[in-house]
Amino acid sequence: MRGHPVRIRKGLDIPLEGAPAREMASAAPAPEIAFAPAGLPGVKLRLLVKEGDAVRRGQPILRDKARPGLTFAAPATGTIRSIAFGPRRILERVVMAPAAEDEPQPYERFDPAAVCQAPRERVLDSLLRSGYFAFFRRRPFSTVPKPEAMPRDIFVNGMNTAPFLADIHVLARGFETAFQAGLDALTRLTTGRVYLCLADGAPDPLSAVSGARHVEIRTFAGPHPSGNSSVHIHHLAPIRPGDEVWTIRAANVVRIGRLLMEGATPADQTVALAGPAVKKEHRRYYRAPAGASLDALLRGRLCEGETRVVSGDALAGIALPSDGFLPPDTESLTVLPEDRERHFLGWAAPGVRFFSASRLFASRWWPAQRPWALGTNMHGRPRAMVVTGLYDRYLPMRILPDYLIRAVLARDWEEAVKLGLLEVDPEDFALCAFACPSKMDLVGLVRDGLERLESEGL
Repeated sequence: MRGHPVRIRKGLDIPLEGAPAREMASAAPAPEIAFAPAGLPGVKLRLLVKEGDAVRRGQPILRDKARPGLTFAAPATGTIRSIAFGPRRILERVVMAPAAEDEPQPYERFDPAAVCQAPRERVLDSLLRSGYFAFFRRRPFSTVPKPEAMPRDIFVNGMNTAPFLADIHVLARGFETAFQAGLDALTRLTTGRVYLCLADGAPDPLSAVSGARHVEIRTFAGPHPSGNSSVHIHHLAPIRPGDEVWTIRAANVVRIGRLLMEGATPADQTVALAGPAVKKEHRRYYRAPAGASLDALLRGRLCEGETRVVSGDALAGIALPSDGFLPPDTESLTVLPEDRERHFLGWAAPGVRFFSASRLFASRWWPAQRPWALGTNMHGRPRAMVVTGLYDRYLPMRILPDYLIRAVLARDWEEAVKLGLLEVDPEDFALCAFACPSKMDLVGLVRDGLERLESEGL
């Protein structure tokens, strides 16, 4: 089923330089592999292995304390070399030395044509054992859901309006059957609908993505954040009190389909390498070993100077350490110049060399916006919030973002819920933070508010 495109008027497309070419290349083998959980909200991990243990690809090495049965699998066959913890003994990575021969842990193998009739328990068992269940996020709260919950609907995000999220039409190339099998698996996890949200005017309207079956395909047109799942839910099937809705990125649906079809966790991971700090000839998609070291993937591909590697998009992604590893759910790596320069006159300068979202600089009045090599410089320090109505220009939802942020700052949770805190995700405020004249960490504020609401049971 496909309806008319939903047209979004509010928002802003940031003309960031460094878009990846729509071509695939193979990355070199990595000398070290690691399971490095980054951005698993609400998950507390407990080790199932120790240093020196030999493990197989797909073998559980970690489990979640709060969700019985949810384990996380080794990305490769090898030997546990080291286990690193961060502040407050939070697990940062389990590093492995890959073996010469890869021997995967077997999982139940499904016939692609029969996945849509498979019992929910069998599909759920494979997702829990592999850790792929953690690809889901539940609304409200935007955390990993509980396996026993039955979502009202599942929203699959197949859009990439943020710079530079990977294009599902490229990621699914060669895995069209797996993508459909993954969608069929989602239909077994809910009694409601599975929405596949795509950009209007897809590159190939007859592809396996745009022509997917057994789901409701809806298209969206407009600037970012028209590709955010919160916007999709808000305009298609808003969350009501007592509802639980799950979201998942389309790239992870491909991995779920491969798991069910192949009977093993995939040994590779496809990532889009992009950003102003990546050399032009290396901006493309790479098929790398799952959990590969960033050094092996980025060596020789970055421009000179200090850089920041971000897992995900440049607005709401997670910064990774230079000696880090590919997180298990990452399909995009954005590399930005670490800009620490102090600019003469600052905002008082004409600004012909700077991008401006608010038409402060002369460059914003040019009719054609060229790509900008933006860095990490905030061009100012955080300061007190002023309610100006500016955030409303960048959030295409029927809420009052200025007053919502003010309620979160005041810890007025009853007012924050009335203003729509349970309908949003932290990434929805990334564009507002980009344009914020007060330089406030709106993403962190919303994340903190959601965590406090969930912990207090409100």
